[in-house]
Amino acid sequence: MRLPEWTPERKPQPQDLVDAILARRGGTLINLDKALLWSEPLARGWNTYLKAVRSELPTSLKLRELGICTVALLTGAKYEYHHHAPDFLGAGGTQAQLDALNAFVKTDPRGIPRDPSLNELETLVIRYAAQMTLDVKVTDEVFDALRQHFNETQIVELTSAIATYNMVARFLVALQVTPES
Repeated sequence: MRLPEWTPERKPQPQDLVDAILARRGGTLINLDKALLWSEPLARGWNTYLKAVRSELPTSLKLRELGICTVALLTGAKYEYHHHAPDFLGAGGTQAQLDALNAFVKTDPRGIPRDPSLNELETLVIRYAAQMTLDVKVTDEVFDALRQHFNETQIVELTSAIATYNMVARFLVALQVTPES
């Protein structure tokens, strides 16, 4: 990481903040947390917001994680992929789908994934995440297809997960945050 590892001795933070992050993480700070804890307001807001995006949205966890993995691969955020690929698998995704996503990102990320392991909805989510990440603007074709599968709330939640993890990816890559050993 480009910054020294945060410790309470280097930059004391309120214990309630550290405890809230530890509670969300199951008792262990990860390297991302140690970067964020250099700024109390940022760490506090991030913890609350990311908790909502990660665990409080009812829209399909599998599809949200697929979108997040797409963002991670497209931005080179290895840390993000390291953490979210297992979450995708845990939500019902398969290794074959991750392999198809990796191949798509390497060959034609502005195209259409054409792999039998990906169904129509998964292909659509990948295209949506790719357009949001690479071009920011989403074509009417892709957005109209989303409307056929998702209601307004689901579109907002899927969009926010993809947009949020674009932010996370840029933070991780700029600071060269590496996966935990």
